[in-house]
Amino acid sequence: MPFKPIENPKCPKCQKSVYAAEERVAGGYKWHKSCFKCGMCGKMLDSTNCTEHEAELYCKNCHARKFGPKGYGFGGGAGCLSMDTGSHLQQGDDIVTSRAPLLPKAIAKAPEGEGCPRCGGYVYAAEQMLARGRAFHKSCFKCGLCTKGLDSFNVTEGPDKDIYCKVCYGKKFGPKGYGYGQGGGTLQSDLTADSEQAPRTTVIDTACIKAPPGQGCPRCGGVVFAAEEVLAKGRPWHRKCFKCKDCKKTLDSIIACDGPDSDVYCKTCYGKKWGPHGYGFACGSGFLQTDGLTEDEISQQRPFYNPDTTSIKAPPGQGCPRCGGMVFAAEQQLAKGTMWHKKCFNCAECHRPLDSVLACDGPDREIHCRACYGKLFGPKGFGFGHTPTLVCADGAPAAIHNDARPNSGPKAAPGQGCRRCGYAVYAAEQMLSKNGIWHKRCFSCVECKRSLDSTNQNDAPDGEIYCRGCYGRNFGPKGVGFGMGAGALTMA
Repeated sequence: MPFKPIENPKCPKCQKSVYAAEERVAGGYKWHKSCFKCGMCGKMLDSTNCTEHEAELYCKNCHARKFGPKGYGFGGGAGCLSMDTGSHLQQGDDIVTSRAPLLPKAIAKAPEGEGCPRCGGYVYAAEQMLARGRAFHKSCFKCGLCTKGLDSFNVTEGPDKDIYCKVCYGKKFGPKGYGYGQGGGTLQSDLTADSEQAPRTTVIDTACIKAPPGQGCPRCGGVVFAAEEVLAKGRPWHRKCFKCKDCKKTLDSIIACDGPDSDVYCKTCYGKKWGPHGYGFACGSGFLQTDGLTEDEISQQRPFYNPDTTSIKAPPGQGCPRCGGMVFAAEQQLAKGTMWHKKCFNCAECHRPLDSVLACDGPDREIHCRACYGKLFGPKGFGFGHTPTLVCADGAPAAIHNDARPNSGPKAAPGQGCRRCGYAVYAAEQMLSKNGIWHKRCFSCVECKRSLDSTNQNDAPDGEIYCRGCYGRNFGPKGVGFGMGAGALTMA
């Protein structure tokens, strides 16, 4: 028996055998790796961008140019007109492009109830679109009224077992009347193709079925069923009745407010009728809210209440130090281990309200603000007021020392005391310079008497300390350019 070699599949491009090491599979055919490219533009392809048509390979762009839809809207961008067939990419001139409309191909009819509901033909997996368990051709998957192409996001199945876009479905099967049009307040009375007059609007009377007392809708008294039930404060309402009592605004669970009269209000009407009234409680800061109420009604509904903290006396040493009443946790303020009423927690002198930051405990077991504490118990004399104020709260004039240097105490050994006054310098008042140690009160400029610190003091050759200005005048350079400004002459 003669040897018969195994036949290998042929490449549709070159009609030569394709072996396993170099094969590429697309559309049920096997291709050489070098032949696996677009038949129009010659672009090399892979499994992600190849498209097969009648044993010929194309990239996605060329396939759309040659076999895709043509006309307005199918170009590169919205509103573009695409009539490109890719003829400029073909090598030969034997291709004739016809501008005649494309006729639909003959589709094999399927058995009743198994094919496409629109055309009745067989639907294969590569072109099927599903809606309500039924398979449509992709070209048949369009609105039954306006023939707009649909997808899974905007398709709507109608009661007549057809598919529609959302707009046409609303026109044909949606509610009609005021408020159901394209915008708020629009009257929707669009007549469908099947009917010659607009449908009648049914007004539902929710009070026709009365409920037992205390069990129905608080507004109309009718029975409330689960499909129309809205709850407020444990009571069921009809959705139609769940609106503000005053302005009739429709409410929901977010803006509904239960009033003391067992009715519901919107937030604005609730604030006008039951909210606080007076200066600062209106829509903006500083407005006076007295909408719908007289002065007598405001005073009757919102009477002023002044709590008497002394009505309940506490045992000695356990109550408020100011009034002696019992202090409860809701009004408690603490100061130095004692409990105060919030109303009594103010300065004993100026009666300014205090808190834990401003309060100062005085030696007289009272509390004061900082200013009053300083006047009563703070140090007196020049420099202890609001600088350079002289504080003398007790009426006696304080002694003013023109010479701020120490004038009493033991003299220090030569070269060991303060360089200015010669007295001993202790660690608590010591200031250091290059030439020695100083008292804090003596650490000032020898000429202008300005107080100095480590950042602005200057040690002079004469053993004294100066501020920068005086040091420059005494020991700085002289001449043109060394004055206060550029070009000034300093000869001081």
